[in-house]
Amino acid sequence: MTMFRAGLAVVLALSLASAAHAQFGRGFRGARVATDADFDGRFHYCRMLYRPAMNGYGGSWRTDYPNADINLSVRLSELTKISVSKTGASPNILLVRPGGDELFQCPLVIMSAPGSAVFDETEAANLREYLLKGGMLWTDDSWGSYQWAHWVGQIQKVLPPAQYSMFDVPLEHTIYRTQFEVKEIPQIPNIGFFLRSGGGTSEQGADSAVAQVKGIADAGGRLMVLMTHNTDIADSWEREGDDPSYFYAFSPRGYAFGINAVIYAHTH
Repeated sequence: MTMFRAGLAVVLALSLASAAHAQFGRGFRGARVATDADFDGRFHYCRMLYRPAMNGYGGSWRTDYPNADINLSVRLSELTKISVSKTGASPNILLVRPGGDELFQCPLVIMSAPGSAVFDETEAANLREYLLKGGMLWTDDSWGSYQWAHWVGQIQKVLPPAQYSMFDVPLEHTIYRTQFEVKEIPQIPNIGFFLRSGGGTSEQGADSAVAQVKGIADAGGRLMVLMTHNTDIADSWEREGDDPSYFYAFSPRGYAFGINAVIYAHTH
């Protein structure tokens, strides 16, 4: 881990955020859904573009976008032998829909702020087919009981609980050691909360005190859905260069977990 942290510090100078903002923009209407021509056989960070539930829980599909997507892709190319799709120096990150055909070209789809998402029947059926055919969904950055209850209602449209039970992913699971050894579930707050609170990590106090990793597996035990709750893993990627204290506290652990998840999705 010491070598990993040192390696990350060395490459912090690589900044690709400006190019990403110019390419993708921030607005929902301006977001460009991936097409067949965008997939080139190399790794793409596939982010789920979903409709908001309008429940006031905060967050959206844009949470941590696009810097988290870009920075994880860069670190993945530096710390593994995975070939990352790029145009020049900029990783090609893609937006996919729960009801879209483009979903099926992504071994892993990452979804931010699932407590703000809603699926209709068509989207749920398409996402179910994707997961059962071998795809994997990772949801990140949900906090507290209200956001969790909303998300559980949505994922149960996709995978009915009578057939697909949800469970705590134990630290003995393969996903914690596909490349780096992760010995604990990191609770990573957004950088604003961390700095304002003087180093706090639970964004909703007692209601989000314990970071959790939940899963839903297929009949063979393969994780189809990975859910990191009461933690914001992706903020440790997005904000890696914003503040040294935040970086050293969270980014090495956040990248270790993220790279493990990517490798697991591509090998199971």
